Amino acid sequence: MDWDDLRVFLAVARSESLSGAGKRLALDPATVGRRIARLEEGTGTRLFVKSPQGYALTEEGAGLLPHAEAVEAAMEGAAEVMAGQHTLGAGLSGQIRIGAPDGCANYLLPQVLTEICAENPALEVQIVALPRVFNLSKREADLAIGVSRPEAGRLRVQKLSDYRLHMAASADYLASAPPLTRIDDLKAHRVVGYIPDMIFDKELDYLAQVGVTSVPMASNSVAVQLNWLRAGGGVGVVHDFALPFAPGLRKVLTREVSLTRSFWLIRHEGDARVTRLNRFAEALVLGFRREVVRLEAMT
Repeated sequence: MDWDDLRVFLAVARSESLSGAGKRLALDPATVGRRIARLEEGTGTRLFVKSPQGYALTEEGAGLLPHAEAVEAAMEGAAEVMAGQHTLGAGLSGQIRIGAPDGCANYLLPQVLTEICAENPALEVQIVALPRVFNLSKREADLAIGVSRPEAGRLRVQKLSDYRLHMAASADYLASAPPLTRIDDLKAHRVVGYIPDMIFDKELDYLAQVGVTSVPMASNSVAVQLNWLRAGGGVGVVHDFALPFAPGLRKVLTREVSLTRSFWLIRHEGDARVTRLNRFAEALVLGFRREVVRLEAMT
C-alpha cells in the first residue's frame, strides 16, 4: 500500500470532500478522486460513501483510518530523525497549529508561545482562536486547549492549569450604577456575558451558576465581553488572568462569586510517538502554568 495514497485517504477522511482534501494537499479534486479510486481498487474495498453532505467513511474505511494515522506518525517520526529534532537540545522547527478558546488565546498563549518561539527560531506557530471544540481527528489543529476534559475519542489529555474567575465592572460604571454588595443587587444592573445559545461548553455557563437568567449585553467572544466591561457596559464574569490587561476593571462580589475552572491540553492519540509535538507540549505546559500564576498574582 503506497504512503502517498494513504496520505490522500487521510485528507479526504478529515475534509469529507475531494475539494477540501485537494486544498490540504495542493492537488486538484479530480486527482484526489483518481487516487482514492486507485486505493480502493488496490485494496478491493470501498472506503468512502458519497452523499450530499460529502464523503463519509465506510466501515472498512473507518477500520483503515487508525492504521493510516499510525503510518503518518511513523513518517513524521522518520522526518524528525532526519532533521535531528529527536535529539535532546535540538531546536524545534516546522509548523504547529493550536486551537484554543479565545480567552486563553488572547491573554495567555501569546506570551507563552513568544517565549517558546524565541528559543526555537525555526518554529512556526499558529493560534486558531475559536469558541468551540476542535476536532483533532480531522486535523483542525495539532493540539487543542479545552475547558473540559473530553471523555470520548482517541485522545491524549493532560491538565494544563486551574484558573479563577470573578465578577468585575469598570470603576466608572460602578460610580454611577446602583449599589452592588450582594447577589440580589445584580437585578438592578446590566449584565455582560455569553450569548446563551452559543455557549459551547457547560463549564462556560458562569452566569447560570450565580442565578443570572437575563444577559442584555452578550457576545460569544471573551475579548468582546472584556472590552464591553471596560467601556462601562455593565458587570460580568472575568478571568482573573485577563484583569491585568484591563486595569480599569474592579472585582465585585468577591465573597459571593469565586469560580474555578481548568484548561486541558488535548492531543490525538496517534501523535504520541511524534517527538517534536511531545517536546513542544512539554514546553507549552510549563510556560502556561507559569503565566497563569504570574497574571493571577497581579489581580
